[in-house]
Amino acid sequence: QVHLVESGGGLVQPGGSLRLSCAASGLRFNLYTMGWFRQVPGKGREFVGYSDYRDRRAAYADSVRGRFIISRDNVQNTVYLQMNSLKPEDTAIYSCAASGRSRPSGPSDYSYWGQGTQVTVSS
Repeated sequence: QVHLVESGGGLVQPGGSLRLSCAASGLRFNLYTMGWFRQVPGKGREFVGYSDYRDRRAAYADSVRGRFIISRDNVQNTVYLQMNSLKPEDTAIYSCAASGRSRPSGPSDYSYWGQGTQVTVSS
């Protein structure tokens, strides 16, 4: 069975940083593009970014580009989301997801999802 487990969420002040981790098991990690999404109650799921399984190319949403960095460790089967210069509007539940497509175009391209970890940005 496939499991994606996020960790690293918590409370951080505006301008601060957090590093989220997503540990994957039950799949051939190096053949899956790993993406990050976030969701706020009352709003739809928002794309954050992904790491391409072929060449580890990273893609980001405009709202986080320049502030967030996605990296992956194919030995430890873990993908990371480094979040810098955090803003209150970054507050959300962050989830990781796995896609068999090298460059997924939307949530429907992801086969597996984690349960998410809460990130709260507040003073």
